[in-house]
Amino acid sequence: MDRSTNIQSLQSRNFDLLIIGGGITGAGIALDAVTRGLKTALVEKEDFAWGTSSRSTKLIHGGLRYLKQLEFALVKEVGSERAIVHKLAPHLVVPEKMLLPLYEKRGLGYWLTSIGLKIYDWLAGVKSEDQRRMLTRQQTLSLEPLLKTDDVRGGAIYAEYRTDDARLTIEIMKQAASRGAYVSNYLKVVDFVYDANRISGVMVRDRLSEKEFTIRATMVVNATGPWVDEIRSINQSRHGKQLHLTKGVHIVVPFHRLPVRQAIYFDVPDGRMIFAIPRGRVTYIGTTDTDYQGDKDRVLATREDALYILNAVNETFPSALLTLADIESSWAGLRPLIHEEGKSASELSRKDEIFESASGLISIAGGKLTGYRKMAERVVDRVIELAFNDRALSPCSTHQIKMKGADFMNYGEVKKLESELAARLGVLNLRGNEATNLVHLYGRQSVTILNYLEQHQTGQPECDLILAKAWFAIHFEMAVTPLDFINRRSGLIYFNHPKISRWINPVVDYFAQHYQWNSAQRENQYQRVQEALRDVTNFAL
Repeated sequence: MDRSTNIQSLQSRNFDLLIIGGGITGAGIALDAVTRGLKTALVEKEDFAWGTSSRSTKLIHGGLRYLKQLEFALVKEVGSERAIVHKLAPHLVVPEKMLLPLYEKRGLGYWLTSIGLKIYDWLAGVKSEDQRRMLTRQQTLSLEPLLKTDDVRGGAIYAEYRTDDARLTIEIMKQAASRGAYVSNYLKVVDFVYDANRISGVMVRDRLSEKEFTIRATMVVNATGPWVDEIRSINQSRHGKQLHLTKGVHIVVPFHRLPVRQAIYFDVPDGRMIFAIPRGRVTYIGTTDTDYQGDKDRVLATREDALYILNAVNETFPSALLTLADIESSWAGLRPLIHEEGKSASELSRKDEIFESASGLISIAGGKLTGYRKMAERVVDRVIELAFNDRALSPCSTHQIKMKGADFMNYGEVKKLESELAARLGVLNLRGNEATNLVHLYGRQSVTILNYLEQHQTGQPECDLILAKAWFAIHFEMAVTPLDFINRRSGLIYFNHPKISRWINPVVDYFAQHYQWNSAQRENQYQRVQEALRDVTNFAL
């Protein structure tokens, strides 16, 4: 993915389909469209996965919460999609057994939960080894000794899948690009181009060079998530149904401060459900669900958000005694839901909907990470129906297209690669969970990173590994700023804030050298990183 080459092609070619938005939905549409035979382009005003697609709970849900809303069809769809995504990227979409404590006086209760999970397993097509297992009170407290014992009646184990949302998005984007889609980050749509009152392209501004140019396309899809209505406004088609944005916040604490033995999904007194998920050296916890009307380009976890989560955790795990000082990092993302009069944030449906304007703009809103592939399929089906029905195009095949570096037959092969890389990393004095982190983020692409690392040793193994990942991000993943790397390509800003804080100067220097920044440009990027590092830890508001 070479940005300069792609920008030249975006200016000189005519496309069948242009996608606005580089999150999981846009990436999925690009991959589906290009593999069917459409000449495809995609632009994103920030970096790929910059918005909601890097700020979710990082789970490929099977749709358990939708069961409570009686959305059976949605449960069935996301359950089957979860299984497909796991096959497409078994290193990146990892099985995660979830403990669900059950209480006497809150939640659905033991027997309703048991019945509900049985229905869930059936609708979602859960494999026999992953189907729900009901637990006694003693079994539940034995599995998680940190739980408050009061009111616990029993528990259940059910299956979820853990992922890295940003990396999944970027891997899909890379796959689309490798198959002929022209994609670029930091291109902002400033206007539409029309021919006889029909959209025939867009005017974009390159936010790195400030140059503007036109991209021509027969069809344009708006897949901008929380910004869908803004793009509709530019098209003068913002009427009828509107978005309803809600904010979800997660916090990250050191694992030793909340050493849960496995992922856990628990009720809190106000009726919400919260996850606590161990991830190597940390445990991350969330989420909130509150209405949001602030700046969509700077969504932060506030002191109130953090205290809400901490209080919920301390109520459920009384010995934890977590405080604001324990929080290493946080993130806040927006859910682009469809507004329904009279419904609260948590009551709104997560279903996706397609809007069409009189001038031909197709907008997709709503939906969840798990359902990205089916959302993309529905959008491309509609695009073909409207404009390309006379062509002999291929059917949707994205259920068969594995991600880059994902040629594993099963999860056992993932673990085997971890062992092989752990041995090589050990020679370089890199131990702990470094091999696991590498493989779970990059799959077999980890070998390319490790080969580079072995040839570029400076005597600082920890820093050398980070720079090897930065090299990969620049040369294979269109990372153009240090934040692109430490946030969306590696997740270091969230899951190893202390480490990246130690080595941020070499990272910025590496980018500065590659892109030939002058001292002012280098300082600007350094300050942007420092601001981001503060944003995820500052709860003074």
